[in-house]
Amino acid sequence: MSAPTTSGPAPASSVVAPVPATNPAPGSVRLDLAGRTALVTGAAGGIGRACALRLAAAGAAVRAVDRAADGLAALAEAADGLPGAVEPQTLDLTDLDAAERVAAGADILVNNAGLQLVRPIEEFPPEVFHTVLTVMLEAPFRLIRGALPHMYAQGWGRIVNISSVHGLRASAFKSAYVAAKHGLEGLSKTAALEGAPHGVTSNCVNPGYVRTPLVERQIADQAAAHGIPPERVLTEVLLKDSALKRLIEPADVAEAVLYLCAPQASFITGASLTLDGGWTAH
Repeated sequence: MSAPTTSGPAPASSVVAPVPATNPAPGSVRLDLAGRTALVTGAAGGIGRACALRLAAAGAAVRAVDRAADGLAALAEAADGLPGAVEPQTLDLTDLDAAERVAAGADILVNNAGLQLVRPIEEFPPEVFHTVLTVMLEAPFRLIRGALPHMYAQGWGRIVNISSVHGLRASAFKSAYVAAKHGLEGLSKTAALEGAPHGVTSNCVNPGYVRTPLVERQIADQAAAHGIPPERVLTEVLLKDSALKRLIEPADVAEAVLYLCAPQASFITGASLTLDGGWTAH
């Protein structure tokens, strides 16, 4: 449901256009992150872009990691004038050694990058399954591994893993994504247990369907899987079991991420913060 890097067929129509991230809205969490270094993966678009801008608005120096150089350039331009800074770093997270190196020295780590392909298990390409697990589970492990020595040394750190309601529940035709998100939940909890004596928290944020390019591509995939027009996928498939019949905005997810970095959230660790409009209340 969440993550900006994608795989699979192009969207059939512009059902859900991305909404650009903006400066903090009135009533947003007030948090001064000046002097902190944050790393956000999948930062070129969607949730990652919103998180990078929100953290920079709070004063953090943000390492924005993505394989999409053009998107990173646009992000850096959008961040111009914010209290913090955005440093674009073009990187394919399948290069696991490079992923671990780029996390060194980070005070805040936001594991967000991911991809999605909707196919029945018997038709799911094994090479895509492998890539999904590499980017969405093994890379977060390596990023956490690279970040922890610095966090432990200073006695403070924040790890926020952008999971999904699919880290808590399964859906058909999403075997790789569901497997990766379930694994990320376990990794996050393990990091929470190990990091607690060192002042490091680790949590998951679990959005439902977010207004991102990834969801637009899912609509095309789901239309093909269910044999219905793309315009019916949103109401009849994606939001069928949601109490709130709308998509979440990336900026809403970014506010939750920022809150988990706040002093008021220092006792929240090993948790999964669900932002799903009531989808998992069933």
